[in-house]
Amino acid sequence: MIKFREMVPEDAAGVEAVEKASFAIPWSRQSFWEEAANERTCYLLALDETAIIGYAGVWILDDEAQITNVAIAPSYRGQGVGTKLMAEIMGAAKSRGAARMTLEVRPSNAAALALYAAFGFKSVGHRPHYYQDNGEDAVIMWNMKL
Repeated sequence: MIKFREMVPEDAAGVEAVEKASFAIPWSRQSFWEEAANERTCYLLALDETAIIGYAGVWILDDEAQITNVAIAPSYRGQGVGTKLMAEIMGAAKSRGAARMTLEVRPSNAAALALYAAFGFKSVGHRPHYYQDNGEDAVIMWNMKL
């Protein structure tokens, strides 16, 4: 059974492992430790028993939330973990005062685009050459009512 909880700095190594399996230019363990310790962020973990299998992070400034990262371990993709994690992180942001949420996503990431659209996110523009690994643009998406 998949469970969810907030990330603490001691989780950084497990989160780093999911990050490295998910992204061409992964964040460092130090970056995740700093994020978890920041009072303006909320990072949630998806756990299978005690193993970290996914995470999502959000910055919350006043009534606006910015998704920073969402990743699911490759062996758990396509099983609904991302959908449940997205619902959890949106609920956490709302409970901390966020009324709207934004994120950037690769236009080539069809699964993520579909997930975000299912949660009410709409494309509002592009950030040219946003991704450093290949220069791909980013789709800017907003959900204006959490």
